[in-house]
Amino acid sequence: QVQLVESGGGLVQPGGSLRLSCTASGFPFSRYGMNWYRQGPGKERELVATISVGGITNYADSVKGRFTISRDNAKNTVYLQMNSLKPEDTAVYYCHVLRSWSDYWGQGTQVTVSS
Repeated sequence: QVQLVESGGGLVQPGGSLRLSCTASGFPFSRYGMNWYRQGPGKERELVATISVGGITNYADSVKGRFTISRDNAKNTVYLQMNSLKPEDTAVYYCHVLRSWSDYWGQGTQVTVSS
Protein backbone atom coordinates (compact mmCIF):
# COMPACT_ATOMS: atom_id res chain seq x y z
CA GLN A 1 0.00 0.00 0.00
CA VAL A 2 1.02 3.59 -0.49
CA GLN A 3 3.07 5.01 2.37
CA LEU A 4 4.50 8.50 2.71
CA VAL A 5 6.78 9.26 5.65
CA GLU A 6 7.86 12.82 6.34
CA SER A 7 10.79 13.93 8.46
CA GLY A 8 12.91 17.01 9.12
CA GLY A 9 10.53 19.32 10.93
CA GLY A 10 11.39 21.19 14.10
CA LEU A 11 11.76 24.53 15.83
CA VAL A 12 13.74 27.21 13.99
CA GLN A 13 14.28 30.92 14.45
CA PRO A 14 13.00 33.45 11.92
CA GLY A 15 15.40 33.63 8.99
CA GLY A 16 16.54 30.07 9.51
CA SER A 17 16.35 27.03 7.27
CA LEU A 18 15.00 23.49 7.37
CA ARG A 19 14.90 20.65 4.87
CA LEU A 20 11.92 18.33 4.90
CA SER A 21 12.05 14.84 3.42
CA CYS A 22 9.28 12.51 2.35
CA THR A 23 10.11 8.89 1.57
CA ALA A 24 7.54 7.03 -0.47
CA SER A 25 6.77 3.34 -0.93
CA GLY A 26 4.07 1.14 -2.40
CA PHE A 27 3.90 2.75 -5.83
CA PRO A 28 6.26 3.57 -8.73
CA PHE A 29 7.51 6.87 -7.36
CA SER A 30 9.26 8.10 -10.51
CA ARG A 31 5.99 8.01 -12.45
CA TYR A 32 4.08 10.40 -10.19
CA GLY A 33 4.10 14.09 -9.45
CA MET A 34 4.55 14.87 -5.78
CA ASN A 35 3.27 17.70 -3.64
CA TRP A 36 3.88 19.43 -0.32
CA TYR A 37 0.96 20.94 1.56
CA ARG A 38 0.80 22.69 4.92
CA GLN A 39 -1.83 23.51 7.51
CA GLY A 40 -1.20 26.31 9.94
CA PRO A 41 -3.05 26.76 13.24
CA GLY A 42 -6.64 27.73 12.55
CA LYS A 43 -6.08 27.66 8.79
CA GLU A 44 -7.12 25.44 5.92
CA ARG A 45 -4.62 23.09 4.33
CA GLU A 46 -2.86 24.81 1.43
CA LEU A 47 -0.69 23.66 -1.45
CA VAL A 48 2.91 24.82 -1.01
CA ALA A 49 4.89 23.25 -3.84
CA THR A 50 4.62 20.65 -6.59
CA ILE A 51 7.09 18.74 -8.71
CA SER A 52 6.16 16.85 -11.85
CA VAL A 53 7.54 13.58 -13.17
CA GLY A 54 9.84 15.60 -15.39
CA GLY A 55 10.99 17.86 -12.57
CA ILE A 56 8.87 20.91 -13.35
CA THR A 57 8.16 22.82 -10.16
CA ASN A 58 5.47 25.24 -9.00
CA TYR A 59 5.13 27.20 -5.79
CA ALA A 60 2.58 29.12 -3.80
CA ASP A 61 3.20 32.85 -4.06
CA SER A 62 3.86 33.02 -0.33
CA VAL A 63 6.95 30.77 -0.59
CA LYS A 64 8.37 31.62 -4.03
CA GLY A 65 12.05 32.44 -3.86
CA ARG A 66 12.38 30.91 -0.38
CA PHE A 67 11.36 27.26 -0.77
CA THR A 68 12.69 24.68 -3.23
CA ILE A 69 11.08 21.32 -3.98
CA SER A 70 13.21 18.54 -5.46
CA ARG A 71 13.10 14.79 -5.90
CA ASP A 72 15.52 11.86 -5.92
CA ASN A 73 13.90 8.98 -7.78
CA ALA A 74 16.69 6.59 -6.80
CA LYS A 75 15.75 7.14 -3.16
CA ASN A 76 11.97 7.46 -3.67
CA THR A 77 12.21 10.74 -1.82
CA VAL A 78 10.90 14.26 -2.32
CA TYR A 79 12.42 17.19 -0.46
CA LEU A 80 11.36 20.68 0.54
CA GLN A 81 14.23 23.05 1.26
CA MET A 82 12.90 26.00 3.25
CA ASN A 83 15.02 29.12 3.63
CA SER A 84 14.38 32.56 5.14
CA LEU A 85 11.64 31.06 7.28
CA LYS A 86 9.00 33.36 8.74
CA PRO A 87 6.66 32.89 11.71
CA GLU A 88 3.76 32.58 9.25
CA ASP A 89 5.41 29.45 7.84
CA THR A 90 4.56 27.68 11.11
CA ALA A 91 2.42 24.69 10.17
CA VAL A 92 2.21 20.95 9.87
CA TYR A 93 3.72 20.03 6.51
CA TYR A 94 2.32 17.09 4.57
CA CYS A 95 3.59 15.10 1.63
CA HIS A 96 0.91 14.17 -0.91
CA VAL A 97 0.43 12.08 -4.02
CA LEU A 98 -2.64 11.58 -6.20
CA ARG A 99 -2.72 8.04 -7.50
CA SER A 100 -5.57 6.16 -9.17
CA TRP A 101 -7.95 9.02 -8.31
CA SER A 102 -7.15 8.70 -4.61
CA ASP A 103 -5.30 11.12 -2.37
CA TYR A 104 -2.55 9.80 -0.17
CA TRP A 105 -1.02 11.77 2.69
CA GLY A 106 1.85 11.36 5.06
CA GLN A 107 1.43 11.77 8.79
CA GLY A 108 2.82 15.31 8.69
CA THR A 109 5.81 16.98 10.28
CA GLN A 110 5.58 20.06 12.49
CA VAL A 111 7.53 23.18 11.56
CA THR A 112 7.58 25.98 14.12
CA VAL A 113 9.24 29.30 13.34
CA SER A 114 9.70 31.33 16.50
CA SER A 115 12.30 33.30 18.39
